[in-house]
Amino acid sequence: MKKKEFSDRAELHEATLKKQTAISDVVGYGKLFAILIMGLILYFSFARNFQMNMVSLAVIIFMANIILWIFHYKLHQKIKFSNSIIAINKRHLDRISGKWSAFSDIGAEFINHEHQYSGDLDIVGQKSFFQFLNTTHTWHGRKSFANDLLKPGYTASEIINRQEAIAELSTDIDFSNRMEHGFSEIGLHRSMQKLVDELKAGQMFIKNKILKFLLMYTPLVTLIIVAGIVIFRQENLYVFAVSVVAIQALIWIIGMLKTHKFLSGISRLPYKLSAYSEVIGILKSKDFDSEILNQIQAQLGISEFSAEQAIKDLGKISDKVNVRHNAIIWFALNALLLWDIECSVMFEKWKMKYAPVAEGWFLALGEFESLLCFSTLPNVCSNTCLPAVTNKKEIKAQSLGHPLIPSGVRISNDIACKDSIFVISGSNMSGKTTFMRTIGINMVLARAGSFVCARAMEFPLIEIMTSMRIVDDLSEGISTFYAELKRIRGIITLAEKEPHMIFLIDEIFRGTNSEDRLSGAKFVLYKLNTIGALGIITTHDLELCEIANQYPRIKNYSFSEEYRNNQIHFDYKVKLGKSTTTNAKFLMKMIGLDHTNGLRRR
Repeated sequence: MKKKEFSDRAELHEATLKKQTAISDVVGYGKLFAILIMGLILYFSFARNFQMNMVSLAVIIFMANIILWIFHYKLHQKIKFSNSIIAINKRHLDRISGKWSAFSDIGAEFINHEHQYSGDLDIVGQKSFFQFLNTTHTWHGRKSFANDLLKPGYTASEIINRQEAIAELSTDIDFSNRMEHGFSEIGLHRSMQKLVDELKAGQMFIKNKILKFLLMYTPLVTLIIVAGIVIFRQENLYVFAVSVVAIQALIWIIGMLKTHKFLSGISRLPYKLSAYSEVIGILKSKDFDSEILNQIQAQLGISEFSAEQAIKDLGKISDKVNVRHNAIIWFALNALLLWDIECSVMFEKWKMKYAPVAEGWFLALGEFESLLCFSTLPNVCSNTCLPAVTNKKEIKAQSLGHPLIPSGVRISNDIACKDSIFVISGSNMSGKTTFMRTIGINMVLARAGSFVCARAMEFPLIEIMTSMRIVDDLSEGISTFYAELKRIRGIITLAEKEPHMIFLIDEIFRGTNSEDRLSGAKFVLYKLNTIGALGIITTHDLELCEIANQYPRIKNYSFSEEYRNNQIHFDYKVKLGKSTTTNAKFLMKMIGLDHTNGLRRR
């Protein structure tokens, strides 16, 4: 973890911010004073018939005012940057201290109760890994990070390349902070995806070349005619000039619906586009060692003028489109120059040139943001490593821990699951479910090419499916037991299709009677063992542990507790063999439910 580094950076920028704010206040007063002086000089200039010395002084004060405004603007940008860096580092400190559960972004739109593992392993949603580690600020970055967690289908070589990129980013906190600030300036808006969709569609504004030529150059002819009539004071032609302008205004009004639809993708993007250009500029100026980061840089420079220049050009078009926010100027420009039509033709030319590669720019930036997220893990979580991919059907780890549990209270375990099925028994609250989730979430991270919470780990490229948080569905009349049956059926189906998978089943068939639960659990274990799947089942039924005597692939492990001074104590350490302890009676007694005397009031 890098708690001190984050704290030092926050303190450094807080001190810088204090100085910048003080200077900004002084400059603000200076601007106000300069405006007052300017007003006085203009007054005296007017009173003295604009004497040369007064006019010269007015020009000097005016230029000084412009300099102050520019300086103040740049100072505000620095203040904004410092505030952003402070917020970024404080969020990292919150991740370390465990306060991250207050973060507002939980990835709600990615919640899918039918997903193979996300709900059971807390991948997205409240108190999820997404909420913990998400540092993305753009639509494409957010989607890329979610996909890496929910659909990590990378090959072994791709995982190794991703590990190199993530490890490289994790060592440069200042660069990561700067990039996160840059992405935060873009913001989370679906308008960028709308723009990408429009670019992919390849829709043209006007296909007829002759009509396009006339619409492009008619305003120029009209402007020359009107200017000539006004300059040479041909009053007898004023009606003609007005008529020509009126005809152009009519053309604009008739085509307004078409131009509005065609330009909708860039009509609200000027600030986001300039922020994209800045982010690309920073990214391209950085020297990287890892292959993926160099590929991302190359992706942003494959066009003739590069992504940075192309997006700057698009930003200029967007700026022109946005004059519509001033209705008077907008009407005048369209009546004289067919402004919206001109902008549409310019945008069409831009699309024809850059549309084939533009989507790749945004996808590459989204991938980079996702890599930034994963690179944060070793800096906010202790006991991390880059796991090794193996072609063996085996999961091995030393000191494997849950990354969402603060390091001060986290209990880690070793695991060596070699082509086996574990039946884990143990008392209530002893750690069975957390142990399974620990394996599951670290497998997800490993498959995404990320660091994992372990001292060392080896893992195979296998699918993951879980059955833990089973709930009924009143809207469809589905009971908890039936819902679990469907989930278990899904696990078996996946195992039949893809034997290289790991299943994690918590308290199998808890929703039915003990006799059916035991026979059903034995059948499921028999079936999954026959298929050759890798996995873990937790249970309170110690009779289920006997199945290990029949099948060598099935092994018993357990969690236990001990009692000291009439208190229950858990060590949360997994042990070989089935459980030999229970705690239900003790827990019932603790809350006043004595099984011999009934409910006891305390």
